Amino acid sequence: MSRKTYGIIVAAGKGKRMDTNINKQYIELKGKPILAHTLEVFEKCEVIDGVIVVVGESEEELCRVEIVDKYTYSKVVEIVVGGQERFDSVSNGIKALPKDCDIVVIHDGARPFVSTDIIKKSIETAEVYGSAIAAVPVKDTIKLVNNMQVEKTLDRKSLWAVQTPQTFKVKLLEEGFNTEFSKEVTDDSTIIEGLGYHPRIIEGSYSNIKITTPEDLLIAEMLIMKRGEGND
Repeated sequence: MSRKTYGIIVAAGKGKRMDTNINKQYIELKGKPILAHTLEVFEKCEVIDGVIVVVGESEEELCRVEIVDKYTYSKVVEIVVGGQERFDSVSNGIKALPKDCDIVVIHDGARPFVSTDIIKKSIETAEVYGSAIAAVPVKDTIKLVNNMQVEKTLDRKSLWAVQTPQTFKVKLLEEGFNTEFSKEVTDDSTIIEGLGYHPRIIEGSYSNIKITTPEDLLIAEMLIMKRGEGND
């Protein structure tokens, strides 16, 4: 049996900071839901064999009809409901993976500007090292603060801002998610670190933003115009 690579697109977050009455994944960006833009990248990436989409409660039909069927994303093999925390949502996505999965690429549904090159590089790296996470060097000076008081200034040279995709050999990921961890982790690679592994960094992109606030939407509109989409 040939081994395959699947994506898990996490789109179950409520997006409270967006200050809207709908899940941010379904907000339109140049006439198409944010989640649709993200899925399109995975649909076009030839090294991705299939995709699991993790959605919020009662959003399965909405996702299937308004995104998967409407835009004919044939690589979506299953839509599953997420949980209370990211840990639960990713765990549900892992349980839905087909048995022939060897490498799994976890990506935020609200990061529509990921490139196929980053996805490919993350897969190539995970095949060698077991795991790979996209990240970029921080641009700002970062200070450690306690009770609104600076304790110390951190060395910027060693600090990277973590993004997705985060890519793993599926056996390693399953081992991590079957171990007792705090479910409040917001980063999947933290679970792998808890097993004693050191995930490999690949360079992401400053354009690979996560759309979280109304200000991010403005940036996203500029980015999508820059790459020539959404023109009338």
